[in-house]
Formats: sequence, C-alpha cells, structure tokens
Amino acid sequence: MPTDFIRYDILTQDALRGVVRTVLTDAAAKGLPGEHHFYISFDTRAPGVKLSPRLLGQYPEEMTIVLQHQFWDLTVKEDVFEVGLSFNGIPERLVVPLAAIKGFFDPSVQFGLEFAVQADLEAKEPDETPALGGGKTTPERPPATHLRPAETEIVPAPANPSASSGEPPPDKPAGGGEVVRLDRFRKK
Repeated sequence: MPTDFIRYDILTQDALRGVVRTVLTDAAAKGLPGEHHFYISFDTRAPGVKLSPRLLGQYPEEMTIVLQHQFWDLTVKEDVFEVGLSFNGIPERLVVPLAAIKGFFDPSVQFGLEFAVQADLEAKEPDETPALGGGKTTPERPPATHLRPAETEIVPAPANPSASSGEPPPDKPAGGGEVVRLDRFRKK
C-alpha cells in the first residue's frame, strides 16, 4: 500500500471534529433544539483533559458524558470545550480537548461519529492509520464495555425525498446524498 504523506486520515478527523465544535457552539449559544442531546466519549488520559481526581479515579481511561437536561456553562473554543455537570449530586467542571473525543452521538436523530484519538493517529506511521470507510490496516483498541463495536453502513439517500408526498419534508434539503449510520452506540 502506498504511503500517505498528506495524512488524509488526520485531515478527515479534524474536519469531523469541526462538526462537533459547530454543534456544541450552537448548543452553547442557543440551547439544545427539539429532542437533540449528545453522548460524548473521550479519552480521560489525553493531553489537556481536566477532571477532578475523583472522576479520574472512576474513569481512568474513557468517559462518556451526556449533554441533555442538566449541564451548565457550556463553553466552546477552537480546540476545547468546557462544561459543568453533576455526578452523584456533586457539581464538576470538565475540560475536554476536541482531539480527546472518541465518539459523538445524537440519539434523537441516530447520528454518530467515531474518532481515533489525535495522539494515537499522529504517533502511527502513515500506513498504519485507519482507512477511510471503516476498514483498518492495523488492529484497533477493543471498544469500551458500554459500547458495541462499530457497525458502519453508508446508505444512499433517495434522490428526491419529496417523491412520495409531493413536497419536501420541513427543514430537509431536497436532492441526493449519502447517509452515514454509525450504530456503535445503539443499545441492543
């Protein structure tokens, strides 16, 4: 396999982290619209992650937080977000670099993204990094026990979603595209 000196894997993950940044920025400014809420998994050992010693003791490798009803002071910067959450009635302030995020999932619309932690990508040789489309050229870390292995499926969207009703659905763009389903976080 040829060596990827451009590092498309890193560029793609950075672009998708930009999606997470935009969504969190909108949620910080406007609140969560409708039924949207987010599950965010991150590497607690990644550089720049700030947790209390109590939380780090409970989650020494990976943690999943839920931003839904009870969070406060969500702040999003270029490469990090901060949020206040309560754990067993104790308020905590978390600082999470976007590069530490391993998964982002909005169950209200079944949208999810899965990431390799940035430090892991940069440490690997170009031909050892994950291949686009879900294939891997090296074994990956086993998934956390509360998550199912990734089941990535790309399903073509209908070319004309309004064909059945004669009108486009509200807030849905007309035209073709691809829908990416990442079922890793779906409960059995």
